[in-house]
Amino acid sequence: MQIGVFDSGYGGLTILRQIRKLLPQYDYLYLGDNARAPYGSRSFDVVYEFTLQAVEELFDRGCPLVILACNTASAKALRSIQQNDVPRIDPTRRVLGVIRPTVEALDAVTDSRHIGVLATPGTVKSHSYTMEVGKLYPEMIVTEQACPMWVPLVENNEALSPGADYFVEKYIN
Repeated sequence: MQIGVFDSGYGGLTILRQIRKLLPQYDYLYLGDNARAPYGSRSFDVVYEFTLQAVEELFDRGCPLVILACNTASAKALRSIQQNDVPRIDPTRRVLGVIRPTVEALDAVTDSRHIGVLATPGTVKSHSYTMEVGKLYPEMIVTEQACPMWVPLVENNEALSPGADYFVEKYIN
């Protein structure tokens, strides 16, 4: 079986690397929409349209499972695609996102029960992490901070540059 992994750019390669470690028995097809990245500041309709195009492409290439490794796509498009499009396209196929599994892992990594979400403006505006944390861990506190400069730094291979430190510190503070 071939699993499709989609992101709006290169960031999803870190997700793919971890999936391959956990599930080495599968083949993978990665699709990064670098031409239209970043998705973080785009509207729901645009993110939905772009994400659906990617899902359909990966389905057409034989992937029965597609993982949205993009937080913004998971926040803005996942539910609509799962509920409206997959049943129409092929109800035997699946599309999963990264928000729910990330939230499920939080209990093991926090002592303070206060979670910081540093993400694109679109992901923060959706409050998807806050809602999922509230469902699983209602006692946890979530603080969200949009970091609009982080994606361009990663996508332009500048994440480790001295100038990137300024933006990391700015948003964390």
